[in-house]
Amino acid sequence: MDVKAYLSILRIGDYRLLWSALVLNLLGDGATYAALAWITLDKAGAAGLGVLGVCLTLPVIVGGAVVGPLLDRFSRRKLFIYDSVFRGAVVALVPVLAVTGSLHAWQLYVVALVYGLLKIIPLAGTPAVLPELVPADKLQAASGLEATAMGAANVLGPPIGAGLIALFGAPNVLVLDAATYLIFALLISRIKAPLARPEPTAEPGGGVRKPGWTPVFLLIVRDRFLLVLTLAFGAFNVSAGALVVAIPWLTKYEFASGPGVLGLMLAVMAAGELIGSLVSGAVETSEKQMLRIGVLQLLSGAVLFLLIPTALPWILLGLALNGILSAPMTVLGGVVRMTRVPNEMRGRAMTLMRTVMAGALPAGSALGGVLLSGGHYTGLIFVVAALATAPGLLTVVLFRNTPFRLEVTAADDQHTQRDSDPDDAGTVPAAS
Repeated sequence: MDVKAYLSILRIGDYRLLWSALVLNLLGDGATYAALAWITLDKAGAAGLGVLGVCLTLPVIVGGAVVGPLLDRFSRRKLFIYDSVFRGAVVALVPVLAVTGSLHAWQLYVVALVYGLLKIIPLAGTPAVLPELVPADKLQAASGLEATAMGAANVLGPPIGAGLIALFGAPNVLVLDAATYLIFALLISRIKAPLARPEPTAEPGGGVRKPGWTPVFLLIVRDRFLLVLTLAFGAFNVSAGALVVAIPWLTKYEFASGPGVLGLMLAVMAAGELIGSLVSGAVETSEKQMLRIGVLQLLSGAVLFLLIPTALPWILLGLALNGILSAPMTVLGGVVRMTRVPNEMRGRAMTLMRTVMAGALPAGSALGGVLLSGGHYTGLIFVVAALATAPGLLTVVLFRNTPFRLEVTAADDQHTQRDSDPDDAGTVPAAS
C-alpha cells in the first residue's frame, strides 16, 4: 500500500475541502440516527422505531428519481449548499419542538422522510464532482478515501451519537448536528472549482443530448462496463442485505447471546471494510480494473461459505474476509463509473446506479427473513454466496481480455464504434 497516494491527493485543496465536508456530514448522519432513534423509542416504542427506519431508507430510492436530473441541470455547488442548509434547519426543528413541549412521533417521521429524500444529493453528487477536482490518475485514491470515510462513519457515528446523548441529551445532539450541516455548506462554498451546471455536449450528427432518464438508461445498458457493474453489484447487495438479517439471527438463536456478540460481528465486518478501502485506494488504477473487480467479487462471495459452520470463530473470519475483499470492489468500481460516464450525465447516472444497487439491500433482507423464519440458515448462506460469486465469475470471463482506460467514456467508445462501422452510417446515433 502506497500511503503517498493519499498524502498526494489530500494536498489538493478543493478535494481536501470536499472530503472534510463529507466526513463531517457522515459522522453527523450517524449521530442524527442515534438521537432520532432514542427520541422515537421514548415517544412511540419499538413499533415507532420500525417506522422511523422505513422513513430514513425508503425515500432514498424515491429521491433518486428527482435528484438525479437536478444534479445535471443546476449548479452542483448550489445544490450541495441549499440541501445542507435546508436539512440542517429541518433537523434543528426537533430540539425546538422538544423545548416547547410540542414534539410528537409523527414529526420525527417527517424529519426522517426529508433526510431520506435528500440524502442522495451528497451520495450521488460526490462522485459526480470528483473528476472535476482531481486528475484522472488520482480518482482511485479519491474513491478509496470516500469509501474509507463512509466506513469509518458507519463505525464511529452511532457510538459518538450515543455518547453525546448521554452527555447532553438527544435533542441537544441534534442541535450539534444542525451546526455540522452549516459547516458542510461553508466548506463547499470555499471550493475554488466551479462545480457548475454541466455544459451539454453535442452529438456527432448535430444536436444536443436530451435531458431526462432515457439517454442515461441507454448509456448504461449499451455500455458493457456500466451494465455489468450495476447488475453484479446489485446481486452482491442482495447477499449483503441478507447478512443484515442473518447476523442478528445468529446472535440470538445460535449463540444465545446479547448485543455484545452482535456488536463484535458488526465491528469485525466494518473493520475489514476499512482495511479493504484503505488498501485499494492506494493501489494504482490498472487496465485490468474490471478483471480485478470480478476476482474480488468471486473471492468475497466464496468466503461466505465460512459462515456455514455456526461457530463464532468461523463466522468472524468469514465476515472479516468478506469486508476486506468487498470494499475494494466499491473503490475500483467507482473509478470505472466516474470515468465511463460523461460529465453532463454523471448526476443522473450515479443516482440511477446507486439507487439500483441500494434497492437490492431490502430485497436481500426480505429473502433472509423468509428463509430464516423457516430455519433454513444453511440454505440462505448457499443462496447469498451464489448471488455474490456468480456475477464475479461472469465479470472475470467477460473482461479477462478487455482493457479499461482512464479518460475514455462510454460515449467515446460508442461514437468510435459507429464511426468504424459503415453499416451503421444510416442508423440513429446511440443516446449518451
